[in-house]
Amino acid sequence: MKNRAGDVTSVIWLAAGFAFLYLPIVTLITLSFNESPLVTTWTGFSFKWYGELVKDAPIIEGFVLSIKIALMTATASVVLGTFAAVAITKFKRFPGRTLLTGMVNSPLVMPEVIIGLSLLLMLVSVQRATGFPDRGMLTIWLGHTLLGMAYATVVVVSRLQEMNPQLEEAGLDLGAKPWQVFFLITLPLISQALMSAWLLTFTLSLDDVVLSAFLSGPGSTTLPITIFSRARLGLNPTVNAVATLTVLVVSVGVVVASLWLSKMEKRRAREMAAAFRMTA
Repeated sequence: MKNRAGDVTSVIWLAAGFAFLYLPIVTLITLSFNESPLVTTWTGFSFKWYGELVKDAPIIEGFVLSIKIALMTATASVVLGTFAAVAITKFKRFPGRTLLTGMVNSPLVMPEVIIGLSLLLMLVSVQRATGFPDRGMLTIWLGHTLLGMAYATVVVVSRLQEMNPQLEEAGLDLGAKPWQVFFLITLPLISQALMSAWLLTFTLSLDDVVLSAFLSGPGSTTLPITIFSRARLGLNPTVNAVATLTVLVVSVGVVVASLWLSKMEKRRAREMAAAFRMTA
C-alpha cells in the first residue's frame, strides 16, 4: 500500500511539473487561433492572425534575422566549444589551462547585463579605432557565440570525460594519426553531445534579449527584441502566432535530431557488436 501511495504521489508531482512547464505554451498556441484582437479573450476559432502575420514586416524580418543568427551561433559555438573541451580534457598540463577553463566558464556565472555592457564598450572602442564593426548582425552573433561557446564546452567536456580513452589509444596503436583519431573515432563517439550542444545554443540564441539589446543596431532588430518592445505598448494575437511558429520550428528540429541520434546510436551499436564478433 505504501509503495502504491508513493507511486500515485510521484505521478501527481510529475503531472504538476509538466503542467507548470507546458500549460503556458499550450495556452499561447490556443490563443493564436483566437479571433478576438484581445489576447486573453476567446471569441472564436480563426486563422486571422496568421494572415496578419504575413503582412507584419518587422515581425517577419526579426524572425528571419533571429533564425540566421541562431544557426550561425550554434555552429560556431559547437566548433569552438569542441576545441576548448578537447584542450581541457585531453591536455592536462599546458600553460594557461587554468586560465582557459576559467575564461570558458565565466560567461555561465556572469550576468548577461555585464557581458552585454562589456562587449558593447569593447566594440565601440574597436569601431572608433578601426571603423569596424558597425552594430548589427555581426556584433549580435559575436555576443551570442561568446555565451553559447561556454554552454557547448560544458556539454562536450562532460561527454569526453565519460568516454573510454582506450578506444582512442587503440586507434593510435593501429597506426592512425592524432587528427585521424579525432575525426574517425572521437567525433563519432561524441556526436550526441555535439548535437545536444548545437540545439542548446541554437535555443539560447533564438530567445536572447539582453545581449541582443546591447549589440543590435538600426535595421538589425531580432524577434525577441521586437516582441519585448511591443509588449510595453500592448500585444495582439499576431505575437501568439509567431510564437507558435517558433515553437513548431524548434519542436520539429528537436524531433528530427532525436530520431537522427537514435538511428546513429543503433548503427554504432551494431558496428561495435560486429567488430566484437570478428575479434572473438
